[in-house]
Amino acid sequence: MRERKQPDPEKLRALQKALEEYSGAEPLIHENREKALSRVRERALLLLDSRARSRQELRDRLVKAEFEPELVDEVLDSFQRNGLVDDLAFAREWVRQRFERRGKSAAMLDVELQRKGVGEADRAEALSAIDRDDEREVARALAAKKAKQVKRIPADRHQRDKELRRIVGVLARRGFNSGMSLELAREALDERCAELEED
Repeated sequence: MRERKQPDPEKLRALQKALEEYSGAEPLIHENREKALSRVRERALLLLDSRARSRQELRDRLVKAEFEPELVDEVLDSFQRNGLVDDLAFAREWVRQRFERRGKSAAMLDVELQRKGVGEADRAEALSAIDRDDEREVARALAAKKAKQVKRIPADRHQRDKELRRIVGVLARRGFNSGMSLELAREALDERCAELEED
């Protein structure tokens, strides 16, 4: 039977001293975690620097970039506590910009916010800023703008229907309901035809 070799006492003392100094290597684990959190924070701030985002949108992008979901959630919780991530503020700004600049309907904006992970209460609060009359005026302006592209009075019913479909299409793509879209399209086309008759 082979005799077991005794460990070197010097190596044992050095190992014991190292263990005492690093107290079970716990600080190394904390240091690695902090570095990982720091990388998540840095990427999240870069994303927020380019434009405002909802919490879910940020989370999706960070997880897709292969950061650990647990670390992403920890960073986003911290951002939320500090006001860097605020779904209600994000939703209000999204609605304001997309309604005023792009002429999107409340229904379309609700769908967009839902896709971005904004909760129902925050969506409802943000969308409450859109008045029905204001929404109708935005749709009317869009219809009039599209009708301006008509260069000649439609020669027959077929041509008129074709022009109407084009105007209705602009409104439908922005989420306005079909009844209002058709009504405003007819109104805009009639006004444009009246302008063309005067010229």
